[in-house]
Amino acid sequence: MSTASEKAQILAQIAAIKSMELGKLSGYQHRGRPKDSSSYHRLQIWCDGKNHTRYIRPEELPALQEAVDGHARFRELVDKYAAIVVAETRRRMDDPAKKKTRRYTPHSRTSSPGSSNPS
Repeated sequence: MSTASEKAQILAQIAAIKSMELGKLSGYQHRGRPKDSSSYHRLQIWCDGKNHTRYIRPEELPALQEAVDGHARFRELVDKYAAIVVAETRRRMDDPAKKKTRRYTPHSRTSSPGSSNPS
């Protein structure tokens, strides 16, 4: 598969991601409640130097989990795309056929006005 088609495929996969949310979902239990009671979830996001926590209702959890997974998939695809572009760039820069080499040719010295070398 050519790198152009790989890049196009990755971009198409990125475009197919329908929802994204930053942060980490985690479950927790209220203190003093029995372990068999329903668990709660929270979304934690580090933003502006602070940890922000949003408590999630059970009915919101599936959609939010899909959005968090969507962002993780987005990051994965972007890293893959970047790796392809970096590899292309390195190949292009290292290709000896495309490097411009200058052969050394001794130039005749020309005397500039005011120099002591008469011509």
